[in-house]
Amino acid sequence: MFAPLVILVRNYLGDKEFNKLRGQAIALHSKVITNFCNRVGIDSKQRQNMIRLARDNGKRLGLLA
Repeated sequence: MFAPLVILVRNYLGDKEFNKLRGQAIALHSKVITNFCNRVGIDSKQRQNMIRLARDNGKRLGLLA
């Protein structure tokens, strides 16, 4: 779904800058999940499962193309 856009951005930025941006986005998203889990009282095992689910959904949507 998003793969063409991701590929376009990668081609525009270059692999090095794209990977840097992608790493920052993944870190920020993981931080949001962690903050949510801490606020709601979800334990670390369930938090890791949520982060894995976010990664797997990103793959299916083409965000990790």
